[in-house]
Amino acid sequence: VAAINMVYGAACTGKKVMTSSSSPGISLMQEGISYIAGAELPCLIVNVVRGGPGLGTIQPSQADYFQATKGGGHGDYRLIVLAPASVQEMADFVKLAFDLAFKYRNPAMILSDGAIGQMMEKIELFEPVPRTNEFDQSWVTTGKTPDRQRNIITSLNLDPYLQEKHNHHLQEKYARMRREDVRYEAIACEDADYLFVAYGSSARICQKAVQLARKKGIKAGLLRPITLFPFPEKIIADLAHSVKGMLAVEMSAGQMVEDVRLAVNGKIPVEHYGRFGGAVHSPEEVLEALEEKIVKPAV
Repeated sequence: VAAINMVYGAACTGKKVMTSSSSPGISLMQEGISYIAGAELPCLIVNVVRGGPGLGTIQPSQADYFQATKGGGHGDYRLIVLAPASVQEMADFVKLAFDLAFKYRNPAMILSDGAIGQMMEKIELFEPVPRTNEFDQSWVTTGKTPDRQRNIITSLNLDPYLQEKHNHHLQEKYARMRREDVRYEAIACEDADYLFVAYGSSARICQKAVQLARKKGIKAGLLRPITLFPFPEKIIADLAHSVKGMLAVEMSAGQMVEDVRLAVNGKIPVEHYGRFGGAVHSPEEVLEALEEKIVKPAV
């Protein structure tokens, strides 16, 4: 609770500030995150997701998807959410998250999990970037404004019509994110008959499952969302015209699958496979689920 409010205050100065925790700690931050989103402040929150609910387990999970992508706290707001699938991306996405946060004046989140959080891999660090004020600083609270007018940063507005106007402005900003900054990776999708949709650690597992499927003569592909918000709904909708079915694979009881179904809009079957509470699926389990839930019913 203290950490997220320190981020709130520091972000008002226009500096790059971040905090990190794992699931229960992020839950405690939700009020502050809502305030930051309402005040339109750029910052970064990292959630290395663990199994729940409650104290749960320290093993990896993806059960915080709803919390991250649908707001988490109170009010109509969204975070920019990036989902790394490697240690390299964990490093790279810090810079990307800050770039997007300042582009939109909006909090960003890196949604990782306990597997990637404890993984050891070789990485290449990007070249250090000089500290500059390349973004618009007209809003920051430095005590120095050209016209000597005060910059007041707040998420409070007691006039309902002005608050509605502000909310419309926020929704227009989120629509711009959907137009300009959707990111995804498509693997073996060109000739695929069946598609895995997965992010983070689950995507790595599904990539191996694609290889196993193709050895068995099943033309499987993988669509990996990199931005969970904005979600790559258009490419999923487009792929629904060329594949026979999709399997959303998550380390949860089924959360992202709802966004996949919304994107597909009933064109083809969409099923879910997941283990949760800290358990991790194997490529063989994922392939078996594809065969049982999607391939056999389609034959």
